[in-house]
Formats: sequence, structure tokens, C-alpha cells
Amino acid sequence: MLVRAPAKINLFLRVLAREDSGYHQIETLFTAVNFYDEIQFQLTTGEISLRVVGSDLGPIRENLVYRAATLFFSRMGASKGEDIILQKKIPTESGLGGGSSDAGATLRTLNFMLGKPFSSSVLMNMAIQLGADVPFFSSGLGAALAWGRGERLMPIGFHSHVVLALTSIPVGTAGAYDGLVLSRRTTESGVVPREITSLEQLATFSSNHFEENVFERYPELEDLRQSIERVGSPVARLSGSGGTVFGLFRTADEAHAATNELSRYWPDIQFVVAETLDSQPEPNVLT
Repeated sequence: MLVRAPAKINLFLRVLAREDSGYHQIETLFTAVNFYDEIQFQLTTGEISLRVVGSDLGPIRENLVYRAATLFFSRMGASKGEDIILQKKIPTESGLGGGSSDAGATLRTLNFMLGKPFSSSVLMNMAIQLGADVPFFSSGLGAALAWGRGERLMPIGFHSHVVLALTSIPVGTAGAYDGLVLSRRTTESGVVPREITSLEQLATFSSNHFEENVFERYPELEDLRQSIERVGSPVARLSGSGGTVFGLFRTADEAHAATNELSRYWPDIQFVVAETLDSQPEPNVLT
């Protein structure tokens, strides 16, 4: 069984109250894009095994794919195993949610392979235990407004072409949150319509609360964001806590033209032209 796990970008990200546990609640607008990790699954009678290709992600047992599979089989009360191969293409610590996407895709795929023993609400409960972005990816939605710990989701209609600027700056979520305590917070209402009909409409409320702090620490990311605006993007933002910066464009031709121009000014950065998804890919049987 093969599944493609998409990257995400945050069209809007607002950090809300901090709980007594230290966890920050968020309000964000996720959209998945067609830039993927790929995961292969084969059901076995042994233990869970995971092989990662394309990136060194540290100890296997700490990998979100391994943790998701372990949680799934534990909840199922089954002694089944799984041979898993994870092909990494989404950079780590990039703000694109690669690890969370891999975890969400793992939950959805195992549920599909085993005859859907769990309802979507049970999968959501498992996803919450793995991280704030995982519920979105376990839902299979293309775009959604998320709040709380990421478990409350409202589908949103949205489509755009995207340029991803993949920097090598590992901002790190923990560092972005630590610095946020000292940053000045805005008080915008965060009202998001059920359907976004134009990039101009999106530009009226698109924001990212991490940008002030992250751009102060890494001013080259703000320079990059401004460069993307200058080549014609109506909306250019930091994704998540960074360090990917993205720009939205009306057409694929505009996105490719912008990428060509940006590559001349930023030759050390990888630019990827992508497109938002109406829904996340379903698992496919390998032939």
C-alpha cells in the first residue's frame, strides 16, 4: 500500500492563550499542497519496522510514523506488525508539517488497510496525541480552519498556485514559541470565511504571529518574503514557524515566472512550484 503525505502551508496563524500545561492554543488556516513524502506499508505478523530514505530523522522509535503505527495497533489491541518505508522529500523543521503529515497519513492508511476499525472521531483522538498539526492530516481535508489544539476543524474552500521557498534555516517550533512570549501580539479578529474566492480577499486577513519574532532572528527570511511579493505574489508568508516562505499566485504560469526570477536573486534556495489540494491523497494498492 502506498500513500502520498502532502506538505501544508498556513494561510493564517494566530497564537492564542497559553494553557496551565504550557501548551499554546492556536487558530490557523491549513491548506495541503501537492509536494509529498511517500510512505509504503506492508502488513506483517511481526513487529513494526520503519526504514527512512532521504533524510536522517534520528531514532526510529521517536519518528512520528513509528509512533502513529504503534498507537494505532495498541488502540486496536492487535499483535499485527507493519513494514514501513518512508521516502522523505519534505524538509524537516521547515514549517511544512512533513512529520505531522506522515503521522496523519499513517493513521488513515492503517485504518483503510484493516477495514476501517476506527471511526473518524477515534482517529482524531489518536491524532491529537501525536501533535497539533496531525488532526488536520488525519482528516484528509484539503483546507481547513483549525483551532484549540488543532482538533477542531472547519473545511474551507480555497485554491491557488504556490511557490515554496525551501530555505536551510531550521527555525524550530520550540524556539519560535519561546520567543513569542517577548513579541508584541496583535488583536485581529481572525474571522475567516467558509470559502476564499480571491487572493485579494485572503490578503485582508492573512497573517502569522510567528513572523515578528522569527524575522527579527532571521532577517533574511523577511527579505525573502518581500522578494516574493515584489515578483507579483498578493500573499507571501512564513509557513508555520518557518523556515519555509511561500507565495501564492493566480496561475501556474505566474508561479513559474516568479520562480525563474527569484532563482536569479536567491541562487542558493530551492524553489518549488506547487498547487493547493481539494483533498489529501487516498492510499493506493501497489502493483
